[in-house]
Amino acid sequence: MSDAAPEPTAESLEVIRKFAETYAQRTGTYFCAESSVTSVVLKGLARHKDELGGALCPCRHYEDKEAEVSQAFWNCPCVPMRERKECHCMLFLTEDNPFACPNKTQTISTETIHATAG
Repeated sequence: MSDAAPEPTAESLEVIRKFAETYAQRTGTYFCAESSVTSVVLKGLARHKDELGGALCPCRHYEDKEAEVSQAFWNCPCVPMRERKECHCMLFLTEDNPFACPNKTQTISTETIHATAG
């Protein structure tokens, strides 16, 4: 038996991928230079969308994920991101962040997500 997390549905992954691209463009933020970081986070958000009905930040530990989704503080984009452009997951990075993609990438293909998320 595998302990690996289940794959998100293709529909949820596409919704989250499009959301992330649009949000990055709207906020002037960029994806991580290492595409696997972006891919893992997007898959985690899509998985939470499937399992919990909301795109809960996948990079934090929660005692009660359902309660966290209903409170919405850590739903992507989380409050720290919306208020201060601080993304714990490194999904949305400001231009001055050393991990931001040097070519200012704000798009990612589904193929790249599947190839680099592991």
